Amino acid sequence: MTLTNKTIIITGSSRGVGADTAALLAGEGANVVVNYRSKAPRANKVVAGIEEAGGKAVAVGADVTQAEDAQTLVDAAIENFGSLDYLILNASGGMESGMPEDYAMTLNRDSQLRLARLAANKMNPGGRIVFVTSHQAHFIREVPTMAEYTPVAESKRAGEDALLAEVPALAEKDISLVVVSADMIEGTVTAALLNRLHPGAIEARREEAGKLYTVAEFAAEVAKMVTADVETGHVELVGGAGGFTK
Repeated sequence: MTLTNKTIIITGSSRGVGADTAALLAGEGANVVVNYRSKAPRANKVVAGIEEAGGKAVAVGADVTQAEDAQTLVDAAIENFGSLDYLILNASGGMESGMPEDYAMTLNRDSQLRLARLAANKMNPGGRIVFVTSHQAHFIREVPTMAEYTPVAESKRAGEDALLAEVPALAEKDISLVVVSADMIEGTVTAALLNRLHPGAIEARREEAGKLYTVAEFAAEVAKMVTADVETGHVELVGGAGGFTK
């Protein structure tokens, strides 16, 4: 399926997996809305790289935990490119200091569902929403994770469940939902932080899983799921789930 003239919003795409996914999809012809919360220069650099490679993108500042910002993000896709076809829910968090106690759930569940609904109201038939998560979150009810990451994992699993419950309503609009999950990703801020708190954590996961994906490798898998021939509600376990399933 060609992505030429298709418009994609990618939340949290000023760096890491989101930024790499944006570059890949723009390279396939998509118009990309690069979303950032506060780091405009970083997002503008991602856009500049896409444009230098011949692609089309725009940076849009929006805190997805704020309803008005979420609507602004959706409206920006229409205003800049005339349509909206895909949404990649990549932004997540919950380990930040100084945030309210319920911040992880607000960001990883409530805000994801609200943005999905807002986008679905504007998306063309045949569109798709992709929710990016981790094995540590997807399997949190079966396999405990590090204490520092548990609030994030629990809230992301709650977000996944809320989105999957939305599948029938999305289907009425001819919009599909796909969940894409991976183990710890080498080179991410979260992995580095957890490895600092628990020295050897990344190496231990690598040994148990057999392989940990890099940011670029996982971004390629996320990009594939935008147009992958899978049923709505599909959960893609990138690299398998060694250590999480028997």
